Formats: sequence, C-alpha cells, structure tokens
Amino acid sequence: MELPLRRVERAETPVMFVAVKDGSDEIGPAWDHLEILLGSLRGRKFLGVFDDSGIYRCCVQIRAGDDPDQLDLQSGVVPGGRYLSATVRGPQPATYALLTPAFEQLRRSGDRDDARPSIEFYRRHDRIDLLMPIRA
Repeated sequence: MELPLRRVERAETPVMFVAVKDGSDEIGPAWDHLEILLGSLRGRKFLGVFDDSGIYRCCVQIRAGDDPDQLDLQSGVVPGGRYLSATVRGPQPATYALLTPAFEQLRRSGDRDDARPSIEFYRRHDRIDLLMPIRA
C-alpha cells in the first residue's frame, strides 16, 4: 500500500510526555496513563515522538494552565522544520498496524534528518499524520 506523500512545515511544539522503550509493550499503557493524568482529552493534541535512541515519547501539547511537574510528567519541545508526511486513516487500534509500513515508505522517499525525531500526530480517532524530518 503506497500512501500519498506531501512536504509540510511544522512549528516547534512545547509538550509534556511519558517516555518508554520504543517498540515495547509499554507504549499502550503509557498512552493510557497519560490520558488518565489529563482527565478531559477535549481539545488536546497528542503526538508520538521517536528517533534512533530507542525511546518513544507519548506527548501532549502544552496549553495554558498545564503544569507538567504537578502531573509528574516530563516536558520538552518537539522540533519544528520541514517534514515529509503521510496520513493513515481508519479506526484505532487496527490502524496501528499501518504505522510501521507507512514510516518505511517515508524513509524510502526522503532524505531523513537524523537530528530531529519522527512524529505520529493523532489528529482524530481515525486519522494519524506521520511525519519524518527531512533536510532543508
């Protein structure tokens, strides 16, 4: 399955997050933990962020009034810049099986910038934008 690809520019995004081992069974429970800590998910923007370090970050964009320390979350910034992007559609969790093949397609199609992480941007319950950083 080949997905349509597009180039996008993203602004840097301040986030709070839970970090776990990438590719592990810890990722699902980490997302669940983050959602429980936040309470209401309405209006929240969620991102899965990973690179070659072996760490996966379950992130939520920081908004006014958020206190990562009070929630016992780490904080940081997801770098902005140019990304090659593809969109995966369908109900979760079935859609998760499409993420690895879609990222493999992105890697075959672009000049990856290894200095920045790749992103899963959870736009809706049935749409995930995948973003691989590319060199300018």
